[in-house]
Amino acid sequence: MSTYIWVLLIIVIVMSIYLLFYTFSVAKGQKAVKGKYDSSLDDSVKEHPYLWNPIFLSMLVATVLIVGFIFYYVFK
Repeated sequence: MSTYIWVLLIIVIVMSIYLLFYTFSVAKGQKAVKGKYDSSLDDSVKEHPYLWNPIFLSMLVATVLIVGFIFYYVFK
């Protein structure tokens, strides 16, 4: 297999493991919420609502890799 495939595979595995643990921690927090309906948001979420969103993280990683591959092939 190509080196790029290995790099992408490692990134996907690490990101999947992190997001699995993150999901479980959020689920534990949801069980602790005492109201029937929406509760107030944590201050850190209010300050950075998009920081740890998995969709935005994967888009950021993909963009960085694509730009890196483009520069690699341009200067190769």
